[in-house]
Amino acid sequence: MPAPSPKLHDFIATHRRISPYIRHTPLIPSKFLSVHCDADVWLKLDFLQPTGSFKVRGALNKLAQLADADPFPGVVTASAGNHGLGVAYAAEALGLAPVTVFIPRTAPESKRQKLAQYHISVQEAGETYEDAHRAAESFSAESGAQYISAYNDVDIILGQGTCGLEIMLGLPTADAILVPTGGGGLVSGIALATKAINPGTHIFAVQPTASPAAKLSFEQNFPIDPYDHEPTLADGLAGGFGSIPFYLARTLVEDVLLHTESDIRRAVFTLLNREQLLVEPSGAIAIAPLLASPESFAGKTVVCVLTGRNMDASVLADIIRTESTT
Repeated sequence: MPAPSPKLHDFIATHRRISPYIRHTPLIPSKFLSVHCDADVWLKLDFLQPTGSFKVRGALNKLAQLADADPFPGVVTASAGNHGLGVAYAAEALGLAPVTVFIPRTAPESKRQKLAQYHISVQEAGETYEDAHRAAESFSAESGAQYISAYNDVDIILGQGTCGLEIMLGLPTADAILVPTGGGGLVSGIALATKAINPGTHIFAVQPTASPAAKLSFEQNFPIDPYDHEPTLADGLAGGFGSIPFYLARTLVEDVLLHTESDIRRAVFTLLNREQLLVEPSGAIAIAPLLASPESFAGKTVVCVLTGRNMDASVLADIIRTESTT
């Protein structure tokens, strides 16, 4: 069943609600990418949020809706890392407990270490996000804790969409916004907020070729969730595309652009080498279309949303070693 579509005033109200706890992150021009594409390219630095990821926006908005419950039931979620960090940060900021986060055994060490800094319970379950998701839902059913979806929830989508609201406040004439896409919370939120202000702005979802759930969902006109993905450096984008994001965004997303692991490595290295920005693969993928097909964006004003910076040092070292010799 399609969810009611949020309106511009909903995003404005959400932004006011979460503003005390987030950063209105910078929107900066990229000289290198602008010259490379013969375009006007801007970077939305949402990896500068308190947890190193945009995910804190949605988590804060969702938990704020639960804060007045008496008694508070506790919350549980599943995450590859960044959403769990967002929930942990939001709970701490709002003074809520208990919090349980299920992560797969393959979750990056950098995100594990950050989660360990919060007063939450972290549980391992399986090898994939879907394994952790099933375990978290079982825990919710048994304990009564409120399950917090990483993307398939209107309150989460409203929170993520405040990123699009900020982009439009800074650059309302943008021709295109490139959005890293996994479960769909961010791309649907940005699409809804952006189109409410400038219907002419084109929204492009960017996914790893190893996990093209959004692409397949739009092609088949049905949300595919879960999705049995291949291994990818962009762990935060791996898995299915949610039903609520699908029904909200299916007419608003211009296209879904797929990029290989090689493209993703190149994007991480380019941001580090050319812009001195440390961005994890799931966030750096936003610039991959500009690197691969610069002519497609010539003459346009383009915004790339850089969503996270929580990357293992060993992964970064490997990317630097391989890319600096090519």
